Amino acid sequence: MDRPSVARVYDYYLGGTANYEVDREFGEKVLADFPLLKPIARANRLFLHRVVRYLAQRGVSQFVDIGSGVPTMGSTHQVADETGRNTRVVYVDHEPTAVAHSRTLLETSGDPRRHAVLHADLREPDELWRQMADTGLIDLGKPVALLLIAVLHVQQPGPDGTEIGPASVARYRELLPPGSYLAISHITDDGVPVGLADALVGLKRKYDESGSPVIWRSRAEIGALMGDFAGIAPGMTWTSLWHPEASGPGAPAVRFAAPEESAIWGGVGHKQAREAA
Repeated sequence: MDRPSVARVYDYYLGGTANYEVDREFGEKVLADFPLLKPIARANRLFLHRVVRYLAQRGVSQFVDIGSGVPTMGSTHQVADETGRNTRVVYVDHEPTAVAHSRTLLETSGDPRRHAVLHADLREPDELWRQMADTGLIDLGKPVALLLIAVLHVQQPGPDGTEIGPASVARYRELLPPGSYLAISHITDDGVPVGLADALVGLKRKYDESGSPVIWRSRAEIGALMGDFAGIAPGMTWTSLWHPEASGPGAPAVRFAAPEESAIWGGVGHKQAREAA
């Protein structure tokens, strides 16, 4: 609790209450220099909502939300349930506060027969997958929607300190059953307005100095995280542009002067079944 947490600060940007003084102080310093970050965070959350709604309405019934964070501004299972589908959701996070708050949320609004929370590490795909399978909630013989929303721009150091985020994602692509989906959103400084690019330099410095180093990948590098998964139209794009028609009733409006001000590049890929040789 002696330094800000990425998950709790994000909760603060979204207007949540699962944060501490150290998180609020850091968040206020960031917003003083970069006020656009609050609508950027909200637009990213709404992107998650639209992805879940879009896939659930097309028959996807299993969601694994890795780096799910603190349940603020509508969680995956709540959005999925709004579609009227019988969905199952497993949340995964490595931040103890996020896990604790998610468990508390599920005690009041969840169903233990369909929802679970795991304390696990994105950097250990096989172990995480084992824990997820052990819940008994996810049928790995059927398609799964794997959500990696606004988590991969937080550096994922391996045992020797090198960044292993892309390697971990590659392993998740292998583990996913045929017919599954992979949703990713990631901050980028590629293609944003000049003033915003300068602000992102300062934002990165603040997070690095806080003990939670981040990495801004190019749009091509973010797209490469999808591997050979087939892109769902419109492909990778700014979060505010991805299927706006999938917004739910009463979704708050988040407006930018231009879509690239949303600063987060996202999309969904589909793991198609390989043809038999």
